[in-house]
Amino acid sequence: MSATVAEEGIQKPQVLRFWSTTTGKKAVMAVTGAILALFVIGHLIGNLQIFLGPDQFNGYARALRHLPELVWPVRVILFISVILHIWSSIELAVTKSEARPVGYTRWKPAGSSYASRTMYWSGPIVAAFVVYHLMQFTFGVGGTPYNRLDTYGNVISGFRVPAVSLFYIFAMALLCLHLRHGLWSLFQTLGFYHPRHTPRIHRAASLISLFIFFGFISIPIAVMLRVIPPIL
Repeated sequence: MSATVAEEGIQKPQVLRFWSTTTGKKAVMAVTGAILALFVIGHLIGNLQIFLGPDQFNGYARALRHLPELVWPVRVILFISVILHIWSSIELAVTKSEARPVGYTRWKPAGSSYASRTMYWSGPIVAAFVVYHLMQFTFGVGGTPYNRLDTYGNVISGFRVPAVSLFYIFAMALLCLHLRHGLWSLFQTLGFYHPRHTPRIHRAASLISLFIFFGFISIPIAVMLRVIPPIL
């Protein structure tokens, strides 16, 4: 029996067969994107507590530190989701490139939004921002004052640096462009498409993304304008 016949006789596990298809990669990207979007919304709700004062915000951060049985499973799920999301996006980009090895002589986008055309490069920039964000506010090695027990003060000190705040706002703009396209395409990827409901999904995705964008950037803007005062 030849090696080819033998290989044909070995059936790949169903999960691997699904992953090897373009549809499978898009589904993995959609599901992991939904998990990450839910985390972003939850993270925003937690961050907005800074407007309630240092006691409330530091109490929120302290509660998270004292709940490792909750925090660590969430971190593991997020880490796996990020890896699968990036992996599937790279696989899809390679597949797209192989399908058209010769580029367009003159390319003009048709039927695609700016957000959809920037998905592949906005993602890495947002990922770089997340790494710096963790270095600054979680590990204390981001170049701004850090006190593990004073999360409120860390945020104030960090966003008092204009370059940090501007980078944060820029990253949030890219994140929300990414989310806007990802949220509505998620439904299409999972097979939910209807001429009546799809425009509503587009509008809902836009509204959710705008809410997330203005929610996040309200914090550095408030810090720079001294609306959120430091602890005296």
